[in-house]
Amino acid sequence: MLRYLPFVLIAAFALYCAFDVLGSDARRRRGVPTLVWVLVVLLPVLGGVLWLLVSRSAPAPGQSRAARGPVAPDDDPEFLRRLDLERRRREQQARGDDTDDAASA
Repeated sequence: MLRYLPFVLIAAFALYCAFDVLGSDARRRRGVPTLVWVLVVLLPVLGGVLWLLVSRSAPAPGQSRAARGPVAPDDDPEFLRRLDLERRRREQQARGDDTDDAASA
């Protein structure tokens, strides 16, 4: 029974990758048709590994990192601006300046 385990694991991996291809969008498929990717992932192990590497790697050609948006909050200028405004508001409250100057900024 144990000798069949590698075959079952390989088949399960291929099925996982095939369903992942079917559920993916065109961006993750890099413009390659779905049927082609399904045929590729059915190649034992190598096809599935190729799919996982390509679908989860760098952006498609022509797509910049900025087009994908910030990776972390501290890379997002809008988030940093809001943090700065909040910090200024708290400093004014600590000093006793409860005017609406911070709200108008």
